[in-house]
Amino acid sequence: MRVLVASDTVGTLTSRQAGEAIGSGWVGADVRVLPVGDSGQGFLTAYADLREAAIEAALDGDYLVNTARSGNEVALDVTGPVSPEALPLLATSRPLGEAMARALDEHRPQSLVVDLSGLAVHDAGAGLLAGLGAEADQPLDVGVEPLARLNRLDLSRVWSRLGGTELVGVVPATQLAQPLLGLRGITSLTGRAAGMDASELLATDAALEAFARLASPDQAWAPGAGAGGGLGFAVLALGGRLTSGPAMAFASTQGVHARTQADLMLTGCTVFDFARRGGGVVAAVAELAAGSLSPCVLIAGEVVVGAREMRAMGIEAAYAVRESSLDAPAGEVTEAELRQTAARVARSWRW
Repeated sequence: MRVLVASDTVGTLTSRQAGEAIGSGWVGADVRVLPVGDSGQGFLTAYADLREAAIEAALDGDYLVNTARSGNEVALDVTGPVSPEALPLLATSRPLGEAMARALDEHRPQSLVVDLSGLAVHDAGAGLLAGLGAEADQPLDVGVEPLARLNRLDLSRVWSRLGGTELVGVVPATQLAQPLLGLRGITSLTGRAAGMDASELLATDAALEAFARLASPDQAWAPGAGAGGGLGFAVLALGGRLTSGPAMAFASTQGVHARTQADLMLTGCTVFDFARRGGGVVAAVAELAAGSLSPCVLIAGEVVVGAREMRAMGIEAAYAVRESSLDAPAGEVTEAELRQTAARVARSWRW
C-alpha cells in the first residue's frame, strides 16, 4: 500500500512534522511524506524542508526577510506590518525588491523563487521594481498616487541585474487567475467590498493602468497579474511565471515520486471549517487525489464541516483530533495527539 502524506501546518507543527505524525499511523505501508506549504502560510519552511535547506532570517527595519538556498535556487519571503486599510494605497513593495536585489547580487541563482503574500501592498509591484533598480520620472515607492503621472520608466538596470535568472512568484492558487485592472481587478473587488468611494477606485485603477502600460502592456491584463496586491504583475512583467506552493511541491522530483501510484492521500490542517475549507494545501491534495482516483482523507485539530460539504470539496473522510469548540475553533494540538489520532484513523483506511 502506497500512502502520500501532504499536510498543511497543524497548530505549531510544520508541514513536515505534521506529515510525519499523520503518516506514523500507517505502519508497514510505503508512506511518503511531502512537505508542502501554501503561499504566505508556511511555504518557505516547507520549501526548505523539501530541499534540506536552512532558512536565514534577517530584520530590515520593520520587515522580516527569510531566505533559503538550495543549489542554484534561492527562495525568499518578506513580511511586514499588517495594514488596517482595505486598500493600502500608501504602502510600498520596495523592501521585497531590495531583498530580491541582494539575493541576485550575492548568489546569482539560476532560479529565484519569491513568496508574494507577505506584504500588504497595492502598488502593482512598482516599489519592487524600484528596489531592483528601476528609474522613473515619478517616485515608485510611495504608493499608488504618483503612478498616475508617470511618463518614463527605465527597467534597464533591473534587466541587467536579473541576467538569466528565472523568476518565480508564489501566490495562493485562488489568485492565479486574478486580473490587475478593470471591473474584476483587485481595486474594484476589494474597494467595492469595503464600501469605498467609486471615484477613488477609478482613480486608483487608472494609476495602476498608467504604470502597467509603461512597465509591460502585454501583461497588464494577464491572469494572476493582480495577485499579491499586483506583485504578480511585476513578476510577469519581468518575464517570470506564477505558481502556487502546492503546485511547486507536487512538480518537484520528490513530489513526483511521492504521488506516483499512491493508493491513499492524506492531508491535514489546523481547523477544517467551511469558511477556509482547510486552505490551499488541503484543496490541492484533494484535487490531486481526484485526478488519480485515490481517496483523500484529512486529519485536523478540529473539524467544523458537515459530511456533505466535505465530500463536495473532494475529501472522503475527515477526522478531528479534538472535539470542536464550534464558536471559537482553535485546533491547537500536540504531535502526540496527532499521532494517536492517525493510529486510530489508519485502522479504517488500510488495505
